[in-house]
Amino acid sequence: MAKKRVAIIGGGSSGLCSVKCCLDEGLEPVCFESSDDIGGLWRFKENPEEDRASIYKSVIINTSKEMMCFSDYPIPDDYPNYMPNSKIMEYFRQYAKHFDLLKYVRFRTKVCSATRRPDFASTGQWDVVVETDGKQESSIFDAVMVCTGHHTTAHMPLDTFPGIEKFQGRYFHSRDYKDPNEFTGKRVIVIGIGNSGGDLAVEISHTAEQVFLSTRRGAWILNRVGDKGYPGDVVFSTRFNLLLKQFLLPYIVNNWVENRLNERFNHSHYGLKPQHRFLSQHPTINDELPNRIISGKVQVKPNIKELTERAAIFEDGSKEEDIDFIVFATGYSFSFPFLGNALPVTNNQVTLYKFVFPPHLEKPTLAIIGLVQPLGAIMPISEMQARWASRVFKGLETLPSESEMLSDITAKKTAMEKRYVRSPRHTIQVDYIEYMDELASQIGVKPSIGSLSLTNPKLAWEVLMGPCTPFQYRLQGPGKWSGARKAILTQQDRIIKPLRTRPTDNSAGGGLLSLVFKMAGLAVAVFAVVCTFF
Repeated sequence: MAKKRVAIIGGGSSGLCSVKCCLDEGLEPVCFESSDDIGGLWRFKENPEEDRASIYKSVIINTSKEMMCFSDYPIPDDYPNYMPNSKIMEYFRQYAKHFDLLKYVRFRTKVCSATRRPDFASTGQWDVVVETDGKQESSIFDAVMVCTGHHTTAHMPLDTFPGIEKFQGRYFHSRDYKDPNEFTGKRVIVIGIGNSGGDLAVEISHTAEQVFLSTRRGAWILNRVGDKGYPGDVVFSTRFNLLLKQFLLPYIVNNWVENRLNERFNHSHYGLKPQHRFLSQHPTINDELPNRIISGKVQVKPNIKELTERAAIFEDGSKEEDIDFIVFATGYSFSFPFLGNALPVTNNQVTLYKFVFPPHLEKPTLAIIGLVQPLGAIMPISEMQARWASRVFKGLETLPSESEMLSDITAKKTAMEKRYVRSPRHTIQVDYIEYMDELASQIGVKPSIGSLSLTNPKLAWEVLMGPCTPFQYRLQGPGKWSGARKAILTQQDRIIKPLRTRPTDNSAGGGLLSLVFKMAGLAVAVFAVVCTFF
């Protein structure tokens, strides 16, 4: 029996792991990448390419290496915990080489269209038209995986900024920003306080005369560096913390987190405190922003009410003259024009079962990979989506009825609207552990702490109390990896190694207090496990 052919659109991180997942299930992947290299969003290019993601030279990822790696290929232990884009690209190349993925990628090949064949209801097949060097060709595929991401089309809400047509300075989207040199001695407004807006305000402030950071809502600012210097996501993303969150009311979680964040710097004093609670917005991660604010190099301002030829008038009535640049860090929109009417998108809203499968198709042979905004790393999520999708394509897993899928979609949409402030960026939000577990349950790879407690208590402890790293989803079930246990038990070593570049005394106080807290945590965890079984 011939292998099922799968067209994979995009050769970024989602596309690469999709190729591997298809190979793991005995499928035949063909990955179409319109540029001349892998890497997608994380490949820096001096000149942005049309319809492609683009980053600036100094970008450093907001998720640490142990949390963002693919589940059966740890990032080298000497790599920094938060990697610059160049190191991320090195890791992707190592991953592709290790699993021999590049021979399945067709570079400089653009997908023009992917349409359902006339007999789709019975075969689920697609006609995929691609173009290489000006020549088009059509092929039949048994399934399609779309891995184009959601950082390609810049969102520029110019109609909400009266007077922009009169402004004589230069304005552009953060997508087109590359380095701070052209802002030397200039007065600059950065609009938007998401991760890009915060990063650009900080970086530009090192050369500019003055930077104004304009925000409608404000934001809660998280650190990359967490407790005791560990990566923040390593400290935060644990199953034990998830248990606590599930036992506590949201307002208690909000109060605790907001108090912790205000201990570092009072968000009200710095003009950053939003009206919404911490859990109601995708947080901004930035270690340097408060330092630039306290030094006066960045001033936080409210939303712009009006622009003149060289000035900005803000909603609080204040006015700043002699503005040279305005940088719109206002996010992105996504669409899938090559799919025609197979997957319509309205205001960044798309109907997908568990953010992967369109529920209305007669056959589940179209999967969207990586179209989520996680509170955590996206690479392991894309990989988990691809593991699930490839098994669905092969017929090893089935989807529920259309009505059941629509019910799940509606429930998620309602929960998202209830939790988050209304914004185009809050239409594809997921929480890392909850979502990973939800997908893992579809294919039987969610780790069982109860079973591990009986067979390997040390491992069970690390799975519960340590960071929920992707290796946890390779301990059992389809795709089980023999190296998963070792990867989990040595992850603390890989976190510390790149930091220890000078010999020091490793002794530290507070050991007894730490043990007390751990024992208390264990008691709560045991209680939770018992409740789960009984």
